[in-house]
Amino acid sequence: MTEFIFFGGKGGVGKTTVSCAHALECAGSGHETLVVSTDPAHSTTDVFEQDFGDEPREVEGYTGLSAMEIDPEQEVQDHLQDLKRQLNAQLSAAMVNEVDIQLEMAHQTPGAYEAALFDRFVDVMQTAEDYDTVIFDTSPTGSTLRLLALPDLLEQWIDRLVAKRKRSIDRYEKAAIGNREPRRVMDGDPVLARLQQRKERFEFAGEVLRESASFYLVLNPDELSIRETRRSVETLTDAELPVRGLVVNRLTPEPDPDESGRGARYLRERVATERDRLERIEREFDVPVVATIETRVEEVRGSLLEDVAAELDMGGSDEQSRLE
Repeated sequence: MTEFIFFGGKGGVGKTTVSCAHALECAGSGHETLVVSTDPAHSTTDVFEQDFGDEPREVEGYTGLSAMEIDPEQEVQDHLQDLKRQLNAQLSAAMVNEVDIQLEMAHQTPGAYEAALFDRFVDVMQTAEDYDTVIFDTSPTGSTLRLLALPDLLEQWIDRLVAKRKRSIDRYEKAAIGNREPRRVMDGDPVLARLQQRKERFEFAGEVLRESASFYLVLNPDELSIRETRRSVETLTDAELPVRGLVVNRLTPEPDPDESGRGARYLRERVATERDRLERIEREFDVPVVATIETRVEEVRGSLLEDVAAELDMGGSDEQSRLE
């Protein structure tokens, strides 16, 4: 049974580093692992120093580890073209141009990005049988939370569309006059079939997110990050997607005891402030802190990623063992 792990958090807190490090940890524990980047920055390529695309590709130098990068803008365009193809096949030529215009406008509205990306999420989840663990390095918190809240909302929306479509068909059938027999179009109606297909897709996603997924939030020891993380925990919990743990990233390393210069004094003051905040996080949040990671001078890649994976130590086999 595939375990899906989501790492979220505000932009710039180090989600990609943590996601890739945990993926390395899982692969090192013998689990076939896929890390999926949905962040427009696509830092996964930088971390592993290897190009990735829309399909899984093995990470060079590591056994049992693959990665892929989803381009959100391309997903929106692909989503739009797919809808056009499906609708154009079912509409009269006179309506095609008008529908195309409406679809173009719809894909410029808020939510189009999330809807397209959500569809790609579901594609990955439905074809993940080759992996023990799939780790999603998500886009910044706001988009991610809207994305994860979609299944229930979309199921309700589909139910309303189905009801409207059935009423429309019923009125059409009752409008038959004279000797003409009413056309029984309810059975086999392509629009109803498409709506039912979408509903089943959303039901699958909702079930996976509730029963086979784990959610972690990455934060830095600063006030803005702490406040946003608190809101995120509440939002996910309200959606019945409880957060399993917090990863506090970019903690300042303490200087050696014999260092006493200006820089050392600054670092000690910063360390003291961050410790206070870390204690507050552990005291005020119902979610446990599962890992703390010190900041690095250089960008985390290559051997440094392995160091972070060892420091992360979330237990690469714990999640999968829970499901077996």
